[in-house]
Amino acid sequence: MKFLNISALILLLIFSTSLAVSAAEHDPDFDDFLECLGDELKNDTSFSDDVYTPNNSSYTSILRFSIQNLRFGTPSTPKPWLIITPQQESQIPPVIYCAKENGMEIRTRSGGHDYEGLSYVSKLPFLVLDLINFSQVTVDAEAKTAWVQSGATLGSLYYSIAENSQTLGFPAGVCPTIGVGGHFSGGGYGTMLRKYGLAADNVIDARIIDVNGKILNRETMGEDLFWAIRGGGGASFGVILAWKVQLVDVPEHVTVFTIARTLEQNATQLLHKWQYIAHQFDKDLFMRVLLSRMNSNQDGRNYTIQASFNSLFLGGIDRLLPIMQESFPELGLVREDCTEMSWIQSTLYFAGFPIDSREILLNRTQPSVRYFKAKSDYVQNPIPEYGLEGIWRLFYEAEANEAVLILSPYGGRMDEIPASSIPFPHRAGNLYKIQHLVYWEEAEAQNSDSYISWIRRLYSYMAPYVSKLPRAAYINYRDLDIGVNNDNGATSYPQASIWGFKYFKNNFDRLVRVKTIADPENFFKNDQSIPSLLSQWKN
Repeated sequence: MKFLNISALILLLIFSTSLAVSAAEHDPDFDDFLECLGDELKNDTSFSDDVYTPNNSSYTSILRFSIQNLRFGTPSTPKPWLIITPQQESQIPPVIYCAKENGMEIRTRSGGHDYEGLSYVSKLPFLVLDLINFSQVTVDAEAKTAWVQSGATLGSLYYSIAENSQTLGFPAGVCPTIGVGGHFSGGGYGTMLRKYGLAADNVIDARIIDVNGKILNRETMGEDLFWAIRGGGGASFGVILAWKVQLVDVPEHVTVFTIARTLEQNATQLLHKWQYIAHQFDKDLFMRVLLSRMNSNQDGRNYTIQASFNSLFLGGIDRLLPIMQESFPELGLVREDCTEMSWIQSTLYFAGFPIDSREILLNRTQPSVRYFKAKSDYVQNPIPEYGLEGIWRLFYEAEANEAVLILSPYGGRMDEIPASSIPFPHRAGNLYKIQHLVYWEEAEAQNSDSYISWIRRLYSYMAPYVSKLPRAAYINYRDLDIGVNNDNGATSYPQASIWGFKYFKNNFDRLVRVKTIADPENFFKNDQSIPSLLSQWKN
């Protein structure tokens, strides 16, 4: 497929009267918005029950319900002018129309897991379009497909699949409270990525409301827009209502294990070896590593580092043990370390729940919500042992008490899918991905800056050991440190490229072209939304 280059598209749009900029130039008007919405929905008498203003007694509880990072739930955090929780698709186009007419931003929230709170925070006057009521999952076991509304959680998707089949699954994340809208549109991955790729690799259709209020599917939106929303961040292009996904085959029994080793038990050497082999394992084997600090009284130190080798194998113990003995005998895996279970039980295992409590997957609330800051990296060459030891030194600092590094191996199917297949570009050449996380409790909220400073120092230390030109990042681990757009939406292509190429590499250019056609006036925007080529002249 051929695409217009950036310069040609700019000229085409500047001289195209059909795409001329016509955004409202007046200040946002809350009363005018509500009047507009009333006029547009005058035949829908029930809709007023789904609109929450700050004066509504339920406003605070509705806002807080899906806040998953307490950094963005403080009194000083900007709050939406109103929250809308539509019940029907037909109620959303009028919201978009009235917001455009009155200069208000829309932030769409499905599960509230955006790491920087972008689905419910803005510096400009805004409303939250909360898709919590769009939570239906319809599974067709015979066709091996499912339609999943964007407000559904991964847990509810997994639960619905298991209710219909014991030999089907879906390759998405390990946290069951994540909303599928943000997860799928950012790529989304889980314990089956080495076998089946990303969640977005297995999306085969979608329903989206565009900037003009039209409800489109794959056929009517076209392949460019369908390509963009599968990994490019759906909030840049419209309101995604639902996704049709291809379910994948799983055996009746899978095997899980977690083996923890401290520095005194050769964790450094085991991790060093893991880097060379984890991406080359059998596709059925996924073995990630979780690094954290723990108390210790050995060698006169108060702390040590623990590496937990956390694994899913799509098969039985009898097939797993020879693979491990040949590939990674140093880990010392034995039969007693392994547990066979169903795939749905494995989703509970990785979420930290009892494996026989399937209904807990339907719970939208996390066991605990804390303050945290996250970053991401991709590793293309094994980190030497002295490099790992430098990480340990940082973990001995006070702020690292609840810090975690999660290392997820690539290889397998991830090496086979072209980098341009969807916007997510991080494929062949990567050994593994790192998620850097630091948590702290509400009692330490006044010291938030010290924790954020600590993870930034860790990120700086990692620079020589991770991908370069660009230093790649994962959009679902949102990080505003790597670059942001202008608050007013007038963001130039070069400015957005600072963060855009880190998330999307060369796919960023195609995303910008799609955005410029789909939303030329840059209505759907946030701190790291794909810019329209016209947006730099908007104001």
